[in-house]
Amino acid sequence: MHYLYAILALALVPLVAAQPARAQSDPTNHMVTYMSVAPAAKDRAAALLRPLAEASRKDAGNLLFQILQRTAPAHQFVIVATWKDQQALDAHDAAAHSKQFRSQIDPLLIAPIDDRLCIPTFVAAQKSGDGSVYVVTHVDVPGNVRDKILPALEVLSEQSRKEAGNLRFDVSYQKNRTNHFTVMEVWKDQAANDTHELAAHTRAFRGALTPITGALYDQRWYKAM
Repeated sequence: MHYLYAILALALVPLVAAQPARAQSDPTNHMVTYMSVAPAAKDRAAALLRPLAEASRKDAGNLLFQILQRTAPAHQFVIVATWKDQQALDAHDAAAHSKQFRSQIDPLLIAPIDDRLCIPTFVAAQKSGDGSVYVVTHVDVPGNVRDKILPALEVLSEQSRKEAGNLRFDVSYQKNRTNHFTVMEVWKDQAANDTHELAAHTRAFRGALTPITGALYDQRWYKAM
């Protein structure tokens, strides 16, 4: 999940003025955290993640704290969290349950924990209902063509939210790598997701992305824990 760091360092300066406008009244912080443990340790990792979620949802300023487990390979996990503001996120990071979790999970990890602070780009309120299929996709493009993919991402998110069975379809960009986007999807069931994968707007987006992408298309399916 690490792409072209040298090129990115050169690209960030001209991107400052090109960042998507974020509402001045929206101080929320979206944190997406990835972790991979040894395959044999996936059940132990899950047993550590569940109490972390329970404790973190009680933290002041938490708006969402969800643990997802990748369907295959099942030893990969992602935490999707939303915080009211930076102060709430900082307090969570300093909390005893956060520090305890990190110390306990560390011996099980096969790679460092990957925290990605994201800025909402095209985001809407999640619909009511239970989702059974969660999809997290990385859309990474070279810095000099970042703005070219924004209209396609906006159309994709708007059209996908209109599909039957869609509960969430959000796009955010990584704060310190602004040409790295995360697409977060929640679907009522697998049939709804399957229909989306072959929809005209989905295929049109991938057609627009492929000529300018900066990395392999990284799409991953998860289930909620």
